[in-house]
Amino acid sequence: MIYAIALILALTFIIIGIVRWKIHPFFVLLLAAIGYGFISGMGVTEIIASVNDGFGSIMGKIGLIIFFGVAIGTVLEKSGGAMVIATRMLQVVGEKSVHLAMLLTGYILSIPVFVDSGFIIMNSLNKALTKKAGLAYAGTTAALALGLMATHVMVPPTPGPIAAAGMLDADLGSVILWGSIVSILALIPCYFFATRLASKVQLPIHIETAPDAAPKPRLGLSVLCIIVPILLIVAKSILDYPSIDATDWLIYPYVTFFGSPVMALLTGVGLSLLLPERLDDKVYSATGWLGDALLIAAPIILITGAGGIFGSMLQNSGIGDVITGLFSGGSLGLLFPFLLAACLKTTQGSSTVALITTASIMAPMMPSLGLEEPLQKTLAVLAIGAGSAVVSHANDSFFWVVTQLTGMNVKQGNQVQTVGTLILGVSAFVVVMVISLIL
Repeated sequence: MIYAIALILALTFIIIGIVRWKIHPFFVLLLAAIGYGFISGMGVTEIIASVNDGFGSIMGKIGLIIFFGVAIGTVLEKSGGAMVIATRMLQVVGEKSVHLAMLLTGYILSIPVFVDSGFIIMNSLNKALTKKAGLAYAGTTAALALGLMATHVMVPPTPGPIAAAGMLDADLGSVILWGSIVSILALIPCYFFATRLASKVQLPIHIETAPDAAPKPRLGLSVLCIIVPILLIVAKSILDYPSIDATDWLIYPYVTFFGSPVMALLTGVGLSLLLPERLDDKVYSATGWLGDALLIAAPIILITGAGGIFGSMLQNSGIGDVITGLFSGGSLGLLFPFLLAACLKTTQGSSTVALITTASIMAPMMPSLGLEEPLQKTLAVLAIGAGSAVVSHANDSFFWVVTQLTGMNVKQGNQVQTVGTLILGVSAFVVVMVISLIL
């Protein structure tokens, strides 16, 4: 009973601390973890050990990975490579299929680029194409926003899914592979929502700025920054698959080295540095693009570390054994992480915080929920990702990015963004459940 009370109080503090008191999530998670430790009856030495081990363990797994992923996205964005990819995607799909083009472009851009930044990059192009095609601006906006959100919560190297995979010890290549499948399937009903329902929302288009005429990098290099790290990680996961005995293969040590997430993403960073016209202090200095990437990544890394502390505190308190007793013979399975992530997302707003917090809580509970096999760990990460999309509303920064840049009022934002993310999250979870039943 004491564990349940301690956990409820910790979660309540996390939600109130972030939403009402506006405390930085790192400090909220850290204080919640320490408070949980004392309330649950842990000793001082054990609490301190949980803080040190929890932070150090998770940072050793994913600290550099998060930074390198952010660095790739930052260079892509500032060099114009992200816009090059977006423009080419529009050419391939066709300007008449603006909804599909926005959906797929957002889907690809949000893998390396943050969801807010991706929308900011794409909004002017979406606006111009929508006006040219004579379509409803709210519909194409919904397509772009939902495409961005899908990979933001389910496909590494976005920081949230990386952190969740690290905490649940899920194979990153497997998460990339299945996350790509789940997210693209979940976007099918989102496409119909954007074209049939969101398009009914009346939203005028105001063109303010002309397209940027600055020189842009080549498409091939821009795409390689994203594709190469993903291919390397997936290749390593394939060769490490139990049924494939590849240890004697000539390429195995090379794939193992470059396919490790840290080296794969470092390779991506190296490729991204080929994008700028000149590689000078504007790019690599402390005040340049890589310096900006560090500033962006630092709070995410700290929040992830605090989530690791929370998970370690739960693990060391013995709550896993209690949960095992409560759920023995039960069948909550993947539903529990989905609902928990959805509650945290809806109440405090950040998908990344919802992903990290839910994963830290889930880590000691995985055996009791029957989620111990490699594929089950992957699906648990994706269930958390699906829940962390449900729903985007007034406490979510992305909600305000979408509404303010497009001129939507709050009611229109709820009709387009809130309902859309609900459809995305529920659809993704349904796909995850279908996969779990089949495999």
